[in-house]
Amino acid sequence: MSKSNSLAAVVVDYNTGPLLRDAVTTLHADGVARIVVVENGTRESAQRALGEVATGVDIVATGENLGFGAGVNRGVASLDPGIAFVIVANPDVRVHSGAVAALIAVLEDHPEWGIVGPTILTEEGTIYPSVRRFPNPLDAAGHALFGLIVPGNKFTQRYRSAAPRSDGGVDWVSGAFFVIRRSAFETLGGFDESYFMFAEDMDLCWRAHEAGIGVGVAPSAVITHVEGVTRRAHPFKMVFAHHRSALRFANVSTQGPARVALPLASVVLGVRLLASLILTGVEQLRGRGQKRSDS
Repeated sequence: MSKSNSLAAVVVDYNTGPLLRDAVTTLHADGVARIVVVENGTRESAQRALGEVATGVDIVATGENLGFGAGVNRGVASLDPGIAFVIVANPDVRVHSGAVAALIAVLEDHPEWGIVGPTILTEEGTIYPSVRRFPNPLDAAGHALFGLIVPGNKFTQRYRSAAPRSDGGVDWVSGAFFVIRRSAFETLGGFDESYFMFAEDMDLCWRAHEAGIGVGVAPSAVITHVEGVTRRAHPFKMVFAHHRSALRFANVSTQGPARVALPLASVVLGVRLLASLILTGVEQLRGRGQKRSDS
């Protein structure tokens, strides 16, 4: 079986419209022939967004918004048994030429790795911190308390600026786009569906390391990610999902004596949740005021 026939992409969509079309078009252009779009949004929204690009794309309609990880699980379950490598992708990405081949080549060079991520750029062309380290309790608390008001604080910087090790291995990579071996996905049981959105990628990589499955990065593979589309459409729902997922991951990953600090982590995240809701509310009011002034 050729590499192209052993590779498929699973894209989870929630009413992203033209962005989904761009993602599918660039995946096709980079040699991905088998694409599954999981439609978590409005019925037939993916079909309408794709138009003629929908030819050859399988659409899995869930009938409801299951969340990102659950959507990926449904998409992977629909794939043929012969698929050895799965691209997991957001619908708001654009694949640069040669990215997919570079990711597969790195996996083939590192049989001990099960997951590999690319370099991710923002729409402005700056590097997005898609390669991160698992936060220790101090950095997690500092990031939670100061990340909203002082984004450049040392705790957030340590959490977000994780350079690959000498062998290219990393703690975890962003779920916006990565390639995973089908065998590794099945060994791990896919994504933990108790995460609706956020931290499900960190959790998957955490469990991969626990199972002896390596995680790495292919720096020459480049993806552009238009971040925050769903977050802007449903800001308050996303704030709650973010903090709920962070608390779940803290509970899953904290081991030994450090577990005594989990109640404190709950308090810290509660404070951050309240602050996030206030800031989100202020942003929404400003946005409405700007719209009125522009009209």
